Amino acid sequence: MIVGLETSDDAGVYRLNDDLALVQSVDYFTPIVDDPYDFGRIAAANALSDIYAMGGKPITVMNLVGFPIYKLDRKILAEILRGGAEKVREAGATLIGGHSIDDVDPKFGMSVTGVIDPRKIWTNSTAKPGDALIITKPIGMGITSKAIKEAKSTPEEVAEAVKWMAMLNKYAADVAHRYPISAVTDVTGFGLLGHALEMVQGSGYGLELHAARVPVLAGARHHAQSGLIPSGSKRNMAYVEDKVDFEDSIDDITKSILADAVTSGGLLVALPEEYADSFLQEVRQAGMERSERIGKFVDHSSGRIKVFSD
Repeated sequence: MIVGLETSDDAGVYRLNDDLALVQSVDYFTPIVDDPYDFGRIAAANALSDIYAMGGKPITVMNLVGFPIYKLDRKILAEILRGGAEKVREAGATLIGGHSIDDVDPKFGMSVTGVIDPRKIWTNSTAKPGDALIITKPIGMGITSKAIKEAKSTPEEVAEAVKWMAMLNKYAADVAHRYPISAVTDVTGFGLLGHALEMVQGSGYGLELHAARVPVLAGARHHAQSGLIPSGSKRNMAYVEDKVDFEDSIDDITKSILADAVTSGGLLVALPEEYADSFLQEVRQAGMERSERIGKFVDHSSGRIKVFSD
């Protein structure tokens, strides 16, 4: 085992020989949107993301299914599985089986195995001072998902959230393979601040983050102001607040958005400053047009994040 639990990385890596290693991860959750097909697509993109975040290529996938078979129409399950299978095909991986149980509530996810050259692994703990930090998807999914569940979101907000959550991080990873990447992780349940904190604590350096540059889903601020902040996002904020220094002008809503629990978020990519503009242009051309440079790593403030309002 060459990547395990030590740095809270995105997947485990097990070396088979000098040229080949396995990358393995698993993830599943309950529905976050009403449409079962979209739920399947999002759950699959989320599970596949961990392999991309390590620099790997997913090759095989196994479904994990919980479904109240005597309570809900089996057509719903078929649509969930159809959405998941489409994303697996888009990733170029192969669905080889899975496991299902009769459950109280629907649950869906995947166990994913990928391959990687053990000399070319990306981790979340190897950022360097001067590296630019780029995010490849907007945040605010947790707040928007809560609004969807409480029927407070507009059709346009739902469509925007689904678009980004169902988008594979494959496209950002494909671009990143052409650059001298320092560190990578993906933004999921611990929110932007939580996953950025893993990067700074792993590297031993600090991070200067610019809140105004962080891309956010269109309705997220409005819904957060209305009190639609998930409990997971509140827990995230409670965890990071003594490790993050906020500029005085940053309000509580902005803090909540930065800590919002994300489903199937984008990649956080640290790379040398001189490559940042070129990488950003290429990743936007690859379909992730809301990618932004949001900060830089510094050789002071070890293990801490400083958040500026601009």
